[in-house]
Amino acid sequence: MKKLILLSLVFLTVFSCGDEVQFNTPAFQGDRENELWRARAFSASIDENGFLTITGSNNGEIVNLKVPSVIEGTFVFGDVNTIEAQYISGFGTTFTTNNRPDPTVSIYPELGEIVIEEIDMANATFTGTFRFLAFDDTGLNSIGYANGIFFKVPLISGAIPANPVTCLDKEMETDTALLAYQATFDPSLEFVDSAAFEVSCNAYIAALNEQRNFCGDVDGIIQDRIEALGSCELSCDMATANRVEAEAQYNASMVSNFNALCAQFLFYLNEQRQFCGDEDGSILFEIDTLDCSDTDNDGIPNFFENIDGVGNLDDPDDDSDGDGIFDFLDTDDDDDGILTQFEALDVNGNPEDTDGDGIVNYLDDDDDGDGILTINENADPNGDGDPADALDTDGDGVPDYLQA
Repeated sequence: MKKLILLSLVFLTVFSCGDEVQFNTPAFQGDRENELWRARAFSASIDENGFLTITGSNNGEIVNLKVPSVIEGTFVFGDVNTIEAQYISGFGTTFTTNNRPDPTVSIYPELGEIVIEEIDMANATFTGTFRFLAFDDTGLNSIGYANGIFFKVPLISGAIPANPVTCLDKEMETDTALLAYQATFDPSLEFVDSAAFEVSCNAYIAALNEQRNFCGDVDGIIQDRIEALGSCELSCDMATANRVEAEAQYNASMVSNFNALCAQFLFYLNEQRQFCGDEDGSILFEIDTLDCSDTDNDGIPNFFENIDGVGNLDDPDDDSDGDGIFDFLDTDDDDDGILTQFEALDVNGNPEDTDGDGIVNYLDDDDDGDGILTINENADPNGDGDPADALDTDGDGVPDYLQA
């Protein structure tokens, strides 16, 4: 009741006695360019998105007031399409608060607001006030409304939602999206996943845009946040940190995990090149020289078959058994009759050294250190290189070539 009394006083103050509104009668009017403009017809509609439009018309002229939430509150015009006032002239020219003025006309226009003071749920009507300055497409011409009032305008299309989406809802969604985005580059993570980062960043931008649509953004703070996120690509600093961590893990790798860590290092080198550039070609050089392969498929990566640790894989010192085949091409590096792939790793995934002499089995021609060469202990009776059929004289489950 207090709202209606206040609204009545506003009408009585703004308009002359001849233009008084009968407050038991719905109305839509305002002071357009210092003259009273009164709608002959008016109505409200709610679309499938829950957006409300209040419309007044008179002799071909139309005023549309649009807000994104069917709630009582103040909606301030700004650079947000979903909060809008339109004036359409009798000649079909549209003036809207979504058009920016030409700089020669105004740099800081008075944008105005729509205030929904009362929603009569029982009768489905809307009461409130409005004021705005709208521009045509050129930004040179404007129409202004002051002291605008709509009183008990009836809803003729759509339905008032039971739980309308509000600005607060969108702010909460933005907070949730921000937390998800920040989680992708949390300091506790070993690596920042560029794909997850991009997805969560774009989701955060979408949430910010929704917040702008429902809350407005007159001061431009939300838009500044959106622009600061850019294209949602990983930063060079993040890509470099990924590469540094991957390189450290690669340098600490062993035979059992080398392939995975080498591939990981290669992946982050490529990402560093993608997100940072590579003007001097140093990253590409490292990519080209990184060898993650196992040329002879013997379970020992090429990196570990550079026995002397210097030069290329085809140095003379890189032929452990002296058979003229470099280790990276030799499927039996110690020439003991057992293929390297069956001697490379123990059950725990580590290089196996049965006799503890410091020479791993795949390079040791006497695996058990008993003075009898492995090849002479019938380690592979059928000659297929697989010691699954190795001789076990005492039947204890340990083949002779591994038992001193």
